[in-house]
Amino acid sequence: MTRAIGLALANATRRLSAVSATPRLDAELLMAHALGVEREAMLLSLMDGPVPDAFESLLRRREAHEPVAYITGRRAFWTIDLKVGPGVLVPRPDSETLIEAALEHFGTRAPQRILDLGTGSGALLLAALSEWPSATGLGIDQSDAAIAIAEGNIRALGLAGRADVRRGYWTGGLEERFDLILCNPPYIEIRAELPRDVAEWEPEGALFAGPDGLDDYRRLAPETRRLLAPGGCACFEIGADQGAPAAALFAKEGLSVIVRRDLAGLDRCLLVTA
Repeated sequence: MTRAIGLALANATRRLSAVSATPRLDAELLMAHALGVEREAMLLSLMDGPVPDAFESLLRRREAHEPVAYITGRRAFWTIDLKVGPGVLVPRPDSETLIEAALEHFGTRAPQRILDLGTGSGALLLAALSEWPSATGLGIDQSDAAIAIAEGNIRALGLAGRADVRRGYWTGGLEERFDLILCNPPYIEIRAELPRDVAEWEPEGALFAGPDGLDDYRRLAPETRRLLAPGGCACFEIGADQGAPAAALFAKEGLSVIVRRDLAGLDRCLLVTA
């Protein structure tokens, strides 16, 4: 007799405990994916049901440290659901700090034009557009794989008339000014040790930025002022120990900088204004 889902999840949680900091959640997400239902629906009504044949192969992929988001092909971010896959960084809750900082900056106002540098899956751009229905946006990325995934997310979320994605390297060729600039650049030191889920699966180009992790801030800081519209702001994600050195690069350009912290109390976002 096929094991009930509840029992299979308990066993899977034990197996994944050596791989993941969230083994139960991972098991539930993989089971729901194998069933073809939302996790909440599974937990509410399907726990006594039979285990789908596909679950074991999904579990083995996770035991090999493949990120859950790559296995299921999706990731929730802010208020939207995104398609993701190899070739793009997996969106993380920490990055939502940038959206929170932008919301606080604009208050009752709304940015009309949004730029997302290094857009990847389009997570930051599309989350921002979901908050401000009158805004339009542009995502820039140098990866063809990322552009394809971002374009798919734009279509899936019904934002084809409000969002565009172009191939490019950071600010090169941009002459337009934007009310809101969002950017989650690579900021990890080149020799840093990372979890296998990240090091073996996610794209290096979205992770590493020189010996001190600051190389891309050095490229972006001198370009920020000319791209910001009056009253606008730029939100850059940073590593937890980069608040002071990254902020100094923008301050050197005569920009005002506030360091925002994430829900864990760690430095996570530079809010930059002209």
